[in-house]
Amino acid sequence: MTAQSSPVIFADRHIGARRQSDIDTMLKAVGYDSVDGLVDSAVPDSIRIDGPLSLGDARSETEVLAELRELAAKNKTAVQMIGQGYYDTITPPVIRRNVLEAPAWYTAYTPYQPKISQGRA
Repeated sequence: MTAQSSPVIFADRHIGARRQSDIDTMLKAVGYDSVDGLVDSAVPDSIRIDGPLSLGDARSETEVLAELRELAAKNKTAVQMIGQGYYDTITPPVIRRNVLEAPAWYTAYTPYQPKISQGRA
């Protein structure tokens, strides 16, 4: 960001076009004359709300993140019990090493190629 540019507003990054020329361009691209026409064809009447949504005032990204952290702090960390194995059974070491702990499950197919290049010519 330069000294002359303004910071990008959170809403500007997440809310669609607001200039009529941008909206007209998008509507033309999808073959509709109005946003209402587009909505009528895309959103079934059975799930529409008749009135406006009851929303609070807009908040900044910092305020939203603070609230999300507050909500996340209420989570309780629990002991994971899934995958702890069956009681009174023994998995032989050869099975554990060659099936469950086999490096092939978590390493690249070929040592000389990164995973991103797999399947590319």
